[in-house]
Amino acid sequence: MFSSGQWTFVVFFVIAFVIALFFSYRKDKVLHKKYYKGSIWVLVGFIVFVFLLVLFKNWIKQ
Repeated sequence: MFSSGQWTFVVFFVIAFVIALFFSYRKDKVLHKKYYKGSIWVLVGFIVFVFLLVLFKNWIKQ
């Protein structure tokens, strides 16, 4: 499906992208702590909501 050159490009692209994300996050870490305090609860709420949707769907299916 993909040639070896394309796989090589994908590997290097992913590595470069992860490194760029790491350094960007590290640079903005102080700002994230200041402006996004408590945002973990939004993530927890979203995960619980999706879990409940899946649970409800399976309950209705039976």
